[in-house]
Amino acid sequence: MSEVVTTPAAASAPKQPARSPASSFNPKYLPLAATISLFMAMATLGSVLYSGFFSAQVFLNLLVDNAFLIIVAVGMTFVILSGGIDLSVGSVIALTTMVSASLVEHRGWSPAVVIPLVLLMGSAFGAFMGFLIERFRLQPFIVTLAGMFLARGLCYLISVDSISMTNEFYSEVSQWRVSLWEGASLSVGAVISIAVLLAAVFIAHCTSFGRTVYAIGGSEQSALLMGLPVRATLVGVYTLSGFCSALAGVVFTFYMLSGYGLHAVGMELDAIAAVVIGGTLLTGGVGYVAGTLFGVLMLGIIQTLISFDGTLSSWWTRIVVGALLFVFCLLQRLLTSRRTKSSEIN
Repeated sequence: MSEVVTTPAAASAPKQPARSPASSFNPKYLPLAATISLFMAMATLGSVLYSGFFSAQVFLNLLVDNAFLIIVAVGMTFVILSGGIDLSVGSVIALTTMVSASLVEHRGWSPAVVIPLVLLMGSAFGAFMGFLIERFRLQPFIVTLAGMFLARGLCYLISVDSISMTNEFYSEVSQWRVSLWEGASLSVGAVISIAVLLAAVFIAHCTSFGRTVYAIGGSEQSALLMGLPVRATLVGVYTLSGFCSALAGVVFTFYMLSGYGLHAVGMELDAIAAVVIGGTLLTGGVGYVAGTLFGVLMLGIIQTLISFDGTLSSWWTRIVVGALLFVFCLLQRLLTSRRTKSSEIN
């Protein structure tokens, strides 16, 4: 007959309580979960209140009408993840439309030459700002604010008036649609924005560049001590943001069929709002590109609800977005304070 022997260590070891699914939930996912839940609640509310709201084309129009904002917000996500900010994105969009319209309409250049040229221009503009921020340790807010004024001013050097795009290529692309189910369709801009989003998710989570961006946002000094390429990554982040802004400008040109210095005024604030509502911390290091998509869709569904209502002013969109930003900023503050306390305890 065997005898069970209990060792003193085993006898004195405290019994570990089983972790419930709620306790295993990581608090850093809370803003993203809140955004997705709120989006689903608004979609459900719209489908209950308004007939025809919950249709395929109404949902896809959120992508069609906000394709350029999705692209800009993707670039802004990487900037904020690194702990920075980019206020120049709206002005770069306007500059892209003006350069494209001027070269195509006034100079007779081919779109096949103009589109790569403006993408290169936007990337170089972002790289220049990133170089200033990294090399001279300047505040991103000030550098990108100067970039915003510079790009907007360059628009008016080209023309103070709107330049209409009558080129056949731009007209055909603006009307081209990808047919889906139930007669619903997507525009070229929406397809481009989805492709950019998928590429950004891969870059953020499956490449060394993306992991370095998260590390810099968490602690730049720690990233340096780990031997990560901090300097090159910081320049690369703003280069990526400049490229996304220029690409959004190309999509915006397809959408508006014109170049104008007042295009995309305030879009940098919409991009920042979408990133924050999507769950990315303004302090950097925590956030998801997929969350940014839901942040943009949140802005779009608020506008759609107001349009279906028909009695509310469009300014209610700003009011609701402002209230959401207050809530999500408070939520971020709560999460960062909890992270600080837990790190001090450990």
